[in-house]
Amino acid sequence: MNEYISTLIEQQRAFFAQGATRDITFRTEQLIRLKDAIIAHQEEILAALVTDLNKPAFEAYTNEIAPLLSSINHMLGCLGDWCRPRAVKTPLIFLPARSSITYEPFGLVAIIAPWNYPFHLSFEPLIGAIAAGNCAIVKPSEYASASSALIAKIISTIFPAAYISVVTGDAQAAEELLSYQFDYIFFTGSSAVGKKVMHAAATHLTPLTLELGGKSPCIVSKDAHLKSSAKKIVWAKFLNAGQSCVAPDYLLVDAAVKEELIGYMKEYIATFFGTNPINSPDYGRIINQHQLTRLKALIHDGAIRCGGVVVEQERYIAPTLIDEVPLHAPIMQEEIFGPLLPIISYNSITSAIDIIKKHPKPLAIYIFTNNSSLPQHIQAQTASGALCINEIMVQVASPYLPFGGVGASGFGRYHGKKSFETFSNTRTVVKSLSFCSLPLRYPPYGRLHGWFKKLYALILNKW
Repeated sequence: MNEYISTLIEQQRAFFAQGATRDITFRTEQLIRLKDAIIAHQEEILAALVTDLNKPAFEAYTNEIAPLLSSINHMLGCLGDWCRPRAVKTPLIFLPARSSITYEPFGLVAIIAPWNYPFHLSFEPLIGAIAAGNCAIVKPSEYASASSALIAKIISTIFPAAYISVVTGDAQAAEELLSYQFDYIFFTGSSAVGKKVMHAAATHLTPLTLELGGKSPCIVSKDAHLKSSAKKIVWAKFLNAGQSCVAPDYLLVDAAVKEELIGYMKEYIATFFGTNPINSPDYGRIINQHQLTRLKALIHDGAIRCGGVVVEQERYIAPTLIDEVPLHAPIMQEEIFGPLLPIISYNSITSAIDIIKKHPKPLAIYIFTNNSSLPQHIQAQTASGALCINEIMVQVASPYLPFGGVGASGFGRYHGKKSFETFSNTRTVVKSLSFCSLPLRYPPYGRLHGWFKKLYALILNKW
């Protein structure tokens, strides 16, 4: 593996040095090739996702395929404009110089993707890397083995390995990959692995983006529209069997409306998945036995109000609502990443905010309320990658919104223009005339000091 990766990196550095990826026409052509390949292989993509996660076809298309096609179309429509140098002001003292900002590719990029949305989270950062003019090596997760094999097949079919390639294998393969020097690293996954990736990047002082997760809270106030709130929460929590980094991780509900909200959520679980969700064609499965065992240990951290059924041979855990969860319980100490929703009641919004602040900064905070001042209060008291009011998880689907975390939930942003910027070196360019410049910046200074102070004071007063 070491020899293969070493050779691959040498080939990509040589390809990048030729300068082909800097051409906007070249980048556009590669994005179109990727788009065409996704469309051509969409049935295989759907089949691979059934094998790995029993992902329903509609869910797979709307969460994995459609967002990628939308993202490529958005990039194709805007790339020419984004690539143009952007003129900025120049201080008077440096006239007749002119200043601008240009966006240039970093060079060789490593993209390490997770298993929960294997195609979306492999190809979405790749779209940004290609648009910015980089070469890239993609490492998909070995846990989604059918998807990983198909990703490797698609990329090897449309791109030369010296430009874009895939490295498959387990965690050791990822460690070997990161032992080499890249110009940028993009990682999506758990905080524990993110720390290892950051340590590897530090060895070579490599810039990186970490897209992690965390415990994203969902607050439901007593004045919220409870039926609509319940419908959105149930959809978001049990999408992909709860294996989404932006899913609501725990529910904070005003004690006055808790029972009514739980009643609506139970109704919607039955409406969406039937009375026995194991038979539903619209409900997924846990990725592997390890994750199933981990989740199974968390189920009894409170009173089960709905679900709680586990069928190990099917890798199935029913949509589960857990009430009366102690704050010190294991389920409240880690990101759940499964179809378990702890419910915690509160009597004042201050106590709810205190619970949020006891955890690391989350990827998202969701608020359901009809009180216009409540979201402002929560926003001022907390920090998160995103804040959604009377909506849930939709922030991840917009190419116009930068997506990412803060603190323990990650750093760096991507999607749309932010993807282009993330994978670009923002380069400062200052251009002046070779034969003239203002004399007041050169010694001997003499009386220039007092004169310059007066001139600068006039400039400051003007602004």
